[in-house]
Amino acid sequence: MNDAHVPTTFRLVVTGGGTGGHTYPALTAIRTLQARLAAGGGTLDVLWIGTPTGLEARVAPAEGIPFRTVATGKIRRSSNPLKMLGPANVKDMARVPLGVAQARRIISEFRPDVVLATGGYVAVPAGLAARMCKRPLVLHEQTVRLGLANRRLAGSAARIALSSESSLPLLPREVRSAAVVTGNPVRPEVLTGSADQAITALGLVGFDRSLPTLYVTGGAQGAQQINGLVRDALPWLLERANLVHQCGPDHVAGLRAGAAGLPPHLAGRYHLTGFVGPELPDVLALADVVISRSGAGTLAELTALGKPAVFVPLASSAGNEQAHNARHLQAAGAAIALEGEVTAEQLRDAVGPLLTDPARREAMAGAARQHGRPDAADRLVDVILSAAR
Repeated sequence: MNDAHVPTTFRLVVTGGGTGGHTYPALTAIRTLQARLAAGGGTLDVLWIGTPTGLEARVAPAEGIPFRTVATGKIRRSSNPLKMLGPANVKDMARVPLGVAQARRIISEFRPDVVLATGGYVAVPAGLAARMCKRPLVLHEQTVRLGLANRRLAGSAARIALSSESSLPLLPREVRSAAVVTGNPVRPEVLTGSADQAITALGLVGFDRSLPTLYVTGGAQGAQQINGLVRDALPWLLERANLVHQCGPDHVAGLRAGAAGLPPHLAGRYHLTGFVGPELPDVLALADVVISRSGAGTLAELTALGKPAVFVPLASSAGNEQAHNARHLQAAGAAIALEGEVTAEQLRDAVGPLLTDPARREAMAGAARQHGRPDAADRLVDVILSAAR
């Protein structure tokens, strides 16, 4: 970290959101920059430009960050170019010029030192407005391949912060000189969990600590595909591991009914919950193996922690990015990817050796750690400060 010149007051516009994958890296960067400036006696003046319906509209105000909205349009992807020109896309594309005009007014009034764009549809009008206002634009890309918004903005960016080395050759040649690999910022609290606190907080009295613990998660809403696989393999899994299963609030009753016939010693090893909240760092500390989707945020957290993982990518993710993420780690021996119509038998074949062979688990953990960048937020802050200079 180069803190030779940390300004007294730094003005930052953040734009991006829609989902947690775009929102939380931005929030982590803001917190890290605030701490960096405070350590040097400086302050951060920040403004977030987002959409009224995206996750950022809840997260920014809850964090005390001033928040403004602009018009934007969602581009619905299709392999058929004619479908891309459907009425919904045409209507939404027509909203972008209005959003650019609104963002230009906001940015010219706020006069930021840097505009940070983390992706999502709202980043396009704000990123274009940054160029019009001659403000340095820093892009942050969470996935292996540049998302639609960042591809549109790449030519306007002063710096392009990437999460992965393998993204560099995928960039257009003319913008590669602006690129730097920072990693994907991970919330610092995720890295400081305690396995013993997870046992206490969740009341896991029936867990057998001589067995490995498997953490299954489908994200905040759960994943029906993953839930079904675990349900079909449940007794087999519990003979080999303790299991914390975050299934989504809507799926608890059905899964609980399905587990009702388990023998008591196996039932004691199964903790079913709709949602894992503030205790997530402790649950991750307890986990020896993770089964999950392969969104960019999940990958960043699991590799920073060095957790062996079996990924079941969401097939409908934008640009098939989850499959690309999972394959990228599988090729490095840092995870296993199960794609398509996955069966319970395939899940058992994938996760079984990790549960029964500590050496194999440790090898995959080491490979995952090689891809982890726990200092990604600090690296991104370096890029933001250097862009201002």
